[in-house]
This record gives sequence, structure tokens and C-alpha cells, in this order.
Amino acid sequence: MGTSQSGHPVVEPSSIGEHVTTTARPRPVRRLRWILPALLVIVWLAVGGFGGPFAGKLSSVQQNDSTSFLPASAEATEVSALQKDFTDTQFVPAIVVAERTSGITAADTEFLARTANSFAGSEGFGDEVSPPIPSADGRALQTFVPVDSAGEVGDSVTELRDALGAAPDGLTVLVTGPAGQVADLSAAFAGIDGLLLLVAGVVVVLILIVVYRSPILPFAVITSAVFALGLSSLLVYLLADAGVIALNGQSQGILFILVFGAATDYALLLVSRYREELRIEQDKYRAMRTAWRATLEPVAASAGTVIAGVLCLLLSDLNSNRGLGPVAAVGIAASFVASMTYLPAVLVLLGRMAYWPSRPAFDARHAEKDEAADHKFWAALAARIGAHPRRFWVASSLVLVLFALLMPQFEASGVAESETFLLEVDSVAGQQIVGDHFDAGSGSPAVIIANEDSRDAVADAARVDGVGDITVLSTPGMQDPLVVDGRVAIEATLTDPADSLAAEDTIVRLRDAVHPIDGADALVGGTTATDLDTKTTSTRDRTLIIPVVILVVFAILCLLLRSLLAPLLLMGTVVLSFAATLGISSLVFEHIFGFPGADPVVPLFAFVFLVALGIDYNIFLMTRVREEARRIGTRRGALRGLTVTGGVITSAGVVLAATFSALAVIPLIFLAQIAFIVAFGVLLDALLVRSLLVPALTVDIGQKIWWPSKLASAPEPDENVSAEPELDSSRM
Repeated sequence: MGTSQSGHPVVEPSSIGEHVTTTARPRPVRRLRWILPALLVIVWLAVGGFGGPFAGKLSSVQQNDSTSFLPASAEATEVSALQKDFTDTQFVPAIVVAERTSGITAADTEFLARTANSFAGSEGFGDEVSPPIPSADGRALQTFVPVDSAGEVGDSVTELRDALGAAPDGLTVLVTGPAGQVADLSAAFAGIDGLLLLVAGVVVVLILIVVYRSPILPFAVITSAVFALGLSSLLVYLLADAGVIALNGQSQGILFILVFGAATDYALLLVSRYREELRIEQDKYRAMRTAWRATLEPVAASAGTVIAGVLCLLLSDLNSNRGLGPVAAVGIAASFVASMTYLPAVLVLLGRMAYWPSRPAFDARHAEKDEAADHKFWAALAARIGAHPRRFWVASSLVLVLFALLMPQFEASGVAESETFLLEVDSVAGQQIVGDHFDAGSGSPAVIIANEDSRDAVADAARVDGVGDITVLSTPGMQDPLVVDGRVAIEATLTDPADSLAAEDTIVRLRDAVHPIDGADALVGGTTATDLDTKTTSTRDRTLIIPVVILVVFAILCLLLRSLLAPLLLMGTVVLSFAATLGISSLVFEHIFGFPGADPVVPLFAFVFLVALGIDYNIFLMTRVREEARRIGTRRGALRGLTVTGGVITSAGVVLAATFSALAVIPLIFLAQIAFIVAFGVLLDALLVRSLLVPALTVDIGQKIWWPSKLASAPEPDENVSAEPELDSSRM
């Protein structure tokens, strides 16, 4: 214990593992202390029981069609709004394509016409179905069936596919087009409610059993995550149902994984601290109060950092990105509340039994033991880093730099819609048949809106490479062009599949051709243009949002650590880790998985999650180091902080990486890439950056790392003199 200038004792925070017996004083009756924890458990049981079912209802408020991804200010969005005056945009086309390699027969044509017409005017379908259109080579047919986009497109397409299953022998019949793609996308996300949660839950439970060797504790932690998921699902459902946020399948999948991962991470810190306190405090309630107070600040800072990071997505011009920001923020907030209320209540009710069979026994002498006795591996690593800090941070930095040099090879210019599925689906196979026998863009033409006076000039200019037929929309039942407010709509059928990169190149040529026409005010939209504008906007978002995330997280670190130099170094390590992760991912995606590329939004999402989540482990470490630095100096404090937090933070990193890996069960290239990047990046942060690079830098720099706070100017204690024990005010 130190003394002030007046000679009075000074009480300062101490490290974990210290215990000082204080003078006995009267204590209130404690027989009813279990009431508050019991009430908290009952409240969370009610929240889980009421909110849990909404996790299964989120799919009913999802928007997985292209409109949910439309960029707010893009040209395709403007065309989509104008197009409603020319056509009934309530219906999206399902292209039914039939192929017989030996040649289409009359029976084939009759079957296709009869089956398609049977859906005309029925629930979920439009009134007008096109007749079967034969291909020039006579080996294929296609017909267009309008599907009501206001209903369940997936269910309507499934019904249509079931009816077409009775095709004559030898005739291949598939449903593709925009409606077919929406149906297959919805089917891909169908596993979110069951399979994704099952995989994530099983993985977390198995890891916790291995780490804590207890059959009780993992289920206390997993129920905390489940209740957090129930609360977040309820809130997201209400917000999406009210139209406040846009929810799609990918946002829902990321929400589930974030909640499981974050809730488990926060739980591990509390569980670890509580176990240490139970060894030095006989009363389980006082042990929990101390553990809760010590855990609250780093967990709150971590949750706040992630929430602030994901909310930066609100700056996006894409509906899907803007929707993910608040969805993820709600999930993190729910995880924080559950971890800091429900879990402490359950743990304090269970007491030492929670850790059975390895229950932490109270030992009054434990406070005098060195933490190394309980953390032998991390104590040995800390000793090596303390002996040669510069060797460790230089070596680990070189590894990251070498990986980061591969980052320019990461291809994120976009992939065709047909390549987003990791499994074979009908919409992709059907589009291949369409491309083999018809203009591949049939059913999804580019739409040009122009002034009526420039109709002919625009139509002529639109005949660029990659465009087949040009059609001016006419009044139904008449030959005259349909004119609305002095403007006309022109459809340009593309020769390449509407979801292909080649078709997007055609849109660029088309815009370059019609935009310069004086007085035309021509705009080009349609399905392909929407895909193109979405990718262009994603690139713009990446350029804007990544620097904002860096500034926001840096500001939070400055407030938390009361320093400028330490946050600057931490942000540098995390950004370098992100670059290294993308570098490794480029090799894995191209040479192992054979992915055709990645969407521009993949690096953006990966950066937001990796920086926000990766900085967590540095927060957990450095808040402990700062606590120790005030007592025994920064160099020794960094080594002690690494020793006592190494195991729990590494376990948290493994759990988070494993939960994100569960996203790979959804057969979409986007989520598979996010799963790998975040999982690998989290492990890189937990095992290399936080375990070697940051501690070594901190030891090498010493007290100056806290510049410009007063702690930076405090003298570093003599490492040969043992620190005098000081009282922990939280135990007074």
C-alpha cells in the first residue's frame, strides 16, 4: 500500500489474484441475496420464451429480391421508379425453359403451354403467360410466367416447378430468370433458422467443454447466447416489420453468428474472472461483485466499439448494407445485456458448482501465489517476450507484412449472380440452357427511359455490341408507343446472361451510347444495370466507410486507454492484420476453393467485423495492462496482463472463429468468403497480434506508450524490486 503526501494510505486497484484481509465490520443479513439473481433469471426466461420464436419468424420479414440491394441514388434505382408508369412492376418473370437434345416435339410444346397456362391468374401469378417460344435450332422452348413479387416468390416458383416435374420423358424443364433466382436464394437461406443455429451452438458447446472441462458451465454460457438471440430477434423483427430497417437473408445469418460469438466472448471474460475470484474470496456473492465490476468496463468498451463500427454501415448507399448496421448493433447490444445480467445471475446461483468437477476451492493463501502457477504456458511466453521484446515484435510484424503483400491479388470486382451459389441450382442450370439456344438476356432486358422526341435516336444508339433486339413499349392492344409524361420506355435484350459480367459491360457501353444524345435525358436500368450499380456503389462505400471505421474505433480507444500513442499502435496492428488476412484469403480463394472472385462488399464487411471484433482482444488485454501498469509499471504489467488474460482471450478467439465458420453451411459464395476471412482474421489477431506483437511492443516502449497521459511520465519501477501489495478498492 502506498501513502499520500499527507501520510494517509492510498488505495489503488490491484491485479487479479491479490487478496487482503480487512478488518471485520458488521454486514447486513444476506440470506435473501439470492432473490435478485433469481428474479433476473426469471425475467430472462420470459424474454427467451417470448422472443425466441421470432428467430424463426425473421424470414417472413426478409427482402431477398434485387430491390433490397438497390443503391439509393443510382441510375438503375431512378429507372426502377419510372418503370412503374410503363409496366406492372409488381410481377417478376419466371423463365420456363425446356430442352430436348433430339429436337422439341409437338407433345413437348403442348405440355409446356398447358402447364404454364394453368397458372395464369391463379394466386401468386399474373394473368398473361406467353406462349412457348421455340429456339432457332428447334431443340428448346421458353415461356415467360409472371410471378407476383408482393407474395412469396419462392413458394410460387416451387409450385410451378412441381407442376413441371411431370414433363415427358427426355424433356428437361427448368425455371430460371429473376423469379427463379429469388426462389433459389430464399432456399439457400432456409437453413438459417435451423442448421446454422445448430452448427454454431454445437461448436460453442464443444469448445467450452474442452476449455473448462465442465458439463454445466457451457450450457450456462450457451443459454445466455440463446436468450440474447431471442431478444435481438424480437427487436429486429419489430423494426423490420415496421419498415424501419431492411432485413435480408445475409443480414439474418450474420446477426445469428454475431450474437453467438459476441455473447460467448463476453461470457468467457466473466467466467474466467469469477473463477479467479472464487479462489481468493469465500463468499460467492462478493466474488461475483468483484468479477462483474472488473469485467464490465472492458466488455462495455468492446461492445461499444463493435456497435460503433457496424453503425458506420449507415453511411452506405446500399439498402442491404444500411440494414445490416442496425441489425448487427442490436445483436451486439443484446449480447452485452444478457452477458452482464443473466449470466452473472446464473453463475452466482450456481456458485462453485458451475465449474464442476473442477470447482475452484477457496484458499486464503492463494493471494500470495504468483499467477504463473495457474497459467504456466502464458507465464513462460511472457518471460520470453520480456527477455527479447524487440525480437518478438519485429518477427511477428514481418510475418504480417509478408502476408499483406499478397493483398493486391484479392479480386473483389464482383461475380455473376449465377456464380454466387456453391451448389447446383435450377436457376443457374436453366440460364445455361437459355444461353445455349436463345439470346441469353431474354426475360431480363435492359430498360431505357428517354424523352419521346428522341425515341428513334436513342433506339438507334442502343444497338451496341452485346444488344440483340430493341423494342419500344407500346400501349396494350395498340401499335403506338406508350408515352408517359413525354417519355418512352425502350427494352434492349442482351445477348449475354443478364447476371453475367459481360452483360454489365454491355450496360456500360449502352449508357455511353445514349447519355450524350442531346435532349434525350436517357437513363438505363433493368436487372443487369441494378447489379452493376450495386457493385459500383459497394466500391464507393468501401472507400468511404473504412476510413470512418478507423477514426471511430481510434477515438473510442483514446477515451478508453486515455492515451494517443497506444491506440495508434493498436489500430496499426489491427489494420496490418486485416491486410495480411486478405492476402492469405486471396491465395486460398483462388488456389484452394477456386472461387471466381468476390463482391466489392466482401472486403468492406470483413474490415468492419475484423477491426471491430479484432480490437476487442486488444481492449481486453490493454485495459488489464493499464490496470497493472498503475501498480507495477508498464513493462511488468504487460507481461502479467498477458499471463492472466492469455488463455481466456485465446479461447474467446477460437470460439468466435468457430462460430463465424458456421456461416459456411449456407451455400452462398458471399457468406463462405465472409466466414473464412473473419474466422482466419480473428485467429490471427488472437494468436499472433494480441499474444506476441502487442505485448512485445508494449514491453519495448514501456511507460511512454500511455502518452500523453500522466501515466506516461511516471517512472518505470525497478524490475528487480518486487511490487509492494496494494489494496483493491473493489474488495474493501
